Amino acid sequence: MAVELKTYDVAERLSDESEILHYLDAAFEDGDPAIIKNALANVARARGMSEIAKDAGITRAGLYRALSDEGNPTLDTLLKLTKALGLRLAIAT
Repeated sequence: MAVELKTYDVAERLSDESEILHYLDAAFEDGDPAIIKNALANVARARGMSEIAKDAGITRAGLYRALSDEGNPTLDTLLKLTKALGLRLAIAT
């Protein structure tokens, strides 16, 4: 009997604000830009990429491109994305 495996998609598990904040906090704490970008992409997918892109004033394709493995989002895109997600970037000690 073959075992059926499913691909794990973290975006399916990010259902409440507390989970999202802890998830993003851990990504930013790590400090790796690729991990941060991936975490933001997962949160955007969890909330609905089309809606987030619209709220950010970015095309859906542009948002996918910026958050892709090859993407390198500008600070402007990052600020628009975090605002659309209802978040803000802050500096803390």
